[in-house]
Amino acid sequence: MVAGVWSLMRFLIKGSVGGAVYLVYDQELLGPSDKSEAALRKAEEVVPPAMYQFSQYVCQQTGLEMPQLPAPPKINFPNFRDSWNSDIISVMAALSVAPTKAREYSKEGWEYMKEHTK
Repeated sequence: MVAGVWSLMRFLIKGSVGGAVYLVYDQELLGPSDKSEAALRKAEEVVPPAMYQFSQYVCQQTGLEMPQLPAPPKINFPNFRDSWNSDIISVMAALSVAPTKAREYSKEGWEYMKEHTK
């Protein structure tokens, strides 16, 4: 029983990851930013109505009342893209100097410990 459930979970996880990778490849989301923006706009148009229809279906099938969700916030794409790129550049810059900084800080700490333990 447990092996069957684990096997089903593995299958669902692999299928989800594989589907996500295929979707990213098929929609060329890792390519030029214009195509990524177009895909995001398309998802912005399609997902809210689909979620509403699904929630209505669940309400009909279960008899439960679901509260109305607030509207998703609007994202200004040019500013979002610029801030995303600058954040990625900052993170990569920090990661590239991390080994050097770690060595410098450990050397300073070692010198401090030597001075204060005499």
